[in-house]
Amino acid sequence: MKLLILMALSLTIGVVPASAAVEQCRFIQAKAEREACYERQAVAQAAKRKPEPGYDSKPMESLQQMRRDDEEVYKSLRSICRGC
Repeated sequence: MKLLILMALSLTIGVVPASAAVEQCRFIQAKAEREACYERQAVAQAAKRKPEPGYDSKPMESLQQMRRDDEEVYKSLRSICRGC
């Protein structure tokens, strides 16, 4: 029982600093420092949201490739289902 309480307490203490890091900017009194803090957080959030570099880097090439693939599928369907 004591071990369970100790584990729950340690998990609670471990979680609090992570959430406190997000809200620390609003407690800064100096406006310039507070705005700089918000700016750092915005940059960190933007870095987390960056898409993967190869995912949508060349949409026209991927669109053309999909069209070629579709055409191959249509040709194979026409040869299977004659007159459907």
